[in-house]
Amino acid sequence: MPLFKRVYDWIDVRIGARELVKKELTGYLLPRNINEWYSLGSVLLVIFAMQVVTGMLLLVYYVPDADKAFKSVTYIMNELPYGWLMRLCHAVGSNMMVAVLFMHMISTLMMGSYKGPRELNWLTGFTLFAIVQGISLTGYLLPWSQLSFWATTVATNSVSAIPLIGQYLVEFLRGGKMVGPPTLGRFFALHVAVIPVIIALLIGAHLFVLKRTGISSPPFGGDEPVRHWPGDSYRYQSHPGGIPFFPNFALQDLTSIAIYFAVFFGVVFFGPDLPFTPDAFVPADPFKTPAHIKPEWYFLANYQILKIFPSELLGLTVQAAAMTFVALLPFIDRSPERHPLKRPLFLVCSIGGILLWVGLTVWGHYS
Repeated sequence: MPLFKRVYDWIDVRIGARELVKKELTGYLLPRNINEWYSLGSVLLVIFAMQVVTGMLLLVYYVPDADKAFKSVTYIMNELPYGWLMRLCHAVGSNMMVAVLFMHMISTLMMGSYKGPRELNWLTGFTLFAIVQGISLTGYLLPWSQLSFWATTVATNSVSAIPLIGQYLVEFLRGGKMVGPPTLGRFFALHVAVIPVIIALLIGAHLFVLKRTGISSPPFGGDEPVRHWPGDSYRYQSHPGGIPFFPNFALQDLTSIAIYFAVFFGVVFFGPDLPFTPDAFVPADPFKTPAHIKPEWYFLANYQILKIFPSELLGLTVQAAAMTFVALLPFIDRSPERHPLKRPLFLVCSIGGILLWVGLTVWGHYS
């Protein structure tokens, strides 16, 4: 392709494209024993990109008005050509993003990749996890259905348990004493303008610190020694004799992305009702409370904890303590050992915590 070569040569003269490609793709070496779990970050980038694209397409026809929001969503689903596909991709994608984030964090925990010098990697990733849940919550209200209206009412009302400022926070989130048109306007602005920018900036920060520290070697599956931070001076963790990112690990990334799309489109085409309940197809009615309103699956454990404890304040305190502990884990677990089987206390606590969360989620679903 002479034309492509001429264009490439023209760009290369001006920005050194060949040198950049060699440095970032073929010259970027990864550990030889790197495994498929490391490709979850690339999967998450693809999911975020799809959420942005499908969200922009939905914005063309969605009307952020309490009297028109549900009608506009109904029009997208029932009348707009392929509108149903865009909405389902966006709804399923939001759930899949949280699920893949869970898997990414668990794999990071099990491989000890949160340990020094990667504390900033963990903190930016954990913050991303919390912000993604926030954007999912704000997007939940936008269809203005019975499900979204009352689930948002329950979620925002839980903040009232905070002493002194709780009620003020509730009114600040809702734009009034009750969930109404001002709430929809605030959540819409957060969902389409504020939080996506924050997520993009955090992704940039996460990738920056990842590039600066270097990819951590898996603690198992190979003979490459696990190198630890030297102490008080900066050092990039290189992998002499490792495999190049392109084409070796790029193929693994593409394989993981293909597996994700297989599951994703399987849900979109064969289980389109999974992200919705019957109340999601009924317009919001502030004067009619549904018998059973529950949040999305990733909030069910939080929801159940609030029901278990005698006061919402105690339930919120327990959740805040647990989240703080997980966020500060790299500063609490200072052992240089990263192999999970050589950290029995960590392994027991981690598996116990995961099983507890799963149990609370199932309990919240059926309670």
